[in-house]
Amino acid sequence: MSKTVRQLLPFGSLVLIICVLSAIKPDTFLTSGNFINVLRRSSINGIIAVGMTAVIISAGIDLSVGSIVALSGIVAGYTMVAVGGENPQGSALIIGSVAGILTGLLAGMLNGTLITKLNLPPFIVTLGSMSMFRGAAYYINDGQPINVPNYTYLNEAVYFGVPVSIIIFALILVIAAFVLRYTRLGRYTYAIGSNRQAAFHSGINVDFNLISIYTITGMVAGIAALITTSRAVSAQPTAGIALELDIIAAVVIGGASLSGGRGSITGTIVGTLMISFLRNGCLHLGISPFIQLIVIGAIIIAAVSVDQIARSKAASTQAG
Repeated sequence: MSKTVRQLLPFGSLVLIICVLSAIKPDTFLTSGNFINVLRRSSINGIIAVGMTAVIISAGIDLSVGSIVALSGIVAGYTMVAVGGENPQGSALIIGSVAGILTGLLAGMLNGTLITKLNLPPFIVTLGSMSMFRGAAYYINDGQPINVPNYTYLNEAVYFGVPVSIIIFALILVIAAFVLRYTRLGRYTYAIGSNRQAAFHSGINVDFNLISIYTITGMVAGIAALITTSRAVSAQPTAGIALELDIIAAVVIGGASLSGGRGSITGTIVGTLMISFLRNGCLHLGISPFIQLIVIGAIIIAAVSVDQIARSKAASTQAG
């Protein structure tokens, strides 16, 4: 399979899914309202997937993003209520939002620091922190949700017919694409993922850059947590359970390699939308959620298989 075909395959699959569902359910699926709804629901996963893209390009993984969403949301809600009382408004909501984002940032920084300074595998560190952050989210309010009835802006605000959550998603995508393509951090991310030792010997501060990548991933998870909290007008300690699976799936389906060194924001957008449209289409067709899990799992295996086959052929060509 050529590089061009491999890159176009996710986009072609997304177009095919939309065309098939549009033909089957034109009255309900093929509407502007439904497409806006899909984009709105994609915004949370897509925002986190931006950070996960950089992590996977660097040959890492972050299993804790779902738990960071829960912890950041709970800290945000707790702060709002602590500052503004049971019915927080105005500045209390802003202070709580900042606290939520900072919580995500610090959680990501902790992941990156443990991975680099203790020289531990990202899988092990983030598997452990996934449990730690989830436990902290339950502990803060004794496992109970925190109601913030006035925190509706990130869910209800609309500008020029576009929900604010989609606008935030788009802005983060543009910034991330610019960073990966045109900045030193972006170039170093690809270099570290391609060959960490070579990157180190070429003068790249590998530890600093990896900590930065995980910190940014935690921060965008904190932003996604605020949208999640606004959507439910409450902070839920159960938020984001198994979310990391959809995030990793979106990035891999979009063409990123779990071996590192390859991936793009464009591909991640395609992967995120593919999963969202698949779930939306299954709902319109009355397909069981359990079947959805089977389909998405099969797509993940297929995407990784394509990557492995391509790498094997490339290695054989170089050896020959």
